[in-house]
Amino acid sequence: MLSIALSELIQIFRNRLVLVTSLIMPAVVSAFFIYRHEVFASVASLGYIAAIVMFTVGAFGLYTTVVTTLASRRQTLFLKRLRSTAEPDTGILAGLLLPVTVLALVQVTVILTVLAVVAGGPANVLLLVAAVLAMVTMMVGLGLATAGLTNSPEHAQVTTLPISLSVIAVASWVGISGTEELTLLKRLLPGGSATELVVNAWNGGVAVTDSLLLLAPTVSWVVVAVALAARMFRWEPRR
Repeated sequence: MLSIALSELIQIFRNRLVLVTSLIMPAVVSAFFIYRHEVFASVASLGYIAAIVMFTVGAFGLYTTVVTTLASRRQTLFLKRLRSTAEPDTGILAGLLLPVTVLALVQVTVILTVLAVVAGGPANVLLLVAAVLAMVTMMVGLGLATAGLTNSPEHAQVTTLPISLSVIAVASWVGISGTEELTLLKRLLPGGSATELVVNAWNGGVAVTDSLLLLAPTVSWVVVAVALAARMFRWEPRR
């Protein structure tokens, strides 16, 4: 698994398209939100900014790169060749996805640390960590599911748009309007409960036990995504 992960890390830094989508674009967008944090905080809160930059990395960095990577490795028959080795399927997928997942976690950590230094830190760091880990797990699961419907890296530019744009839209909706109205709907949408959890973790004022309950909808999306991935994921190109 580790040899696969190392090889994949090298490929990420060699592929300009993946490098831009997974590292540069999320960093630029996040830098803009942090630079204009006072304006955005006046509309919503610092917790909203934290949620938006987190999902920017999660959607346009992690999720998109997972789909593109798996589609590319399938198209070149690399996945098929890996299955002929002694490495189990779970080890192959873990090796392929470990580098981009670690990079996303590092990005989120650095960006949120910068936000904390510039604008003030979160009220509950551990709750924020739980939200970030839940988001990462959900986006990886959705990436695996979407990869099953994606025929090529070029096709990934289309298949990833619905979920990428949806989670950003949901995060903005929940972060700005809150969950006082349409509570159940907002929490059940992908990214809704994770956004509320980040807002609570950063702004404070909500009991930890109440906030932890927000992990349930996100975990449910993880279960759904993994079930879809197990059903739709393909190791070889369609004939």
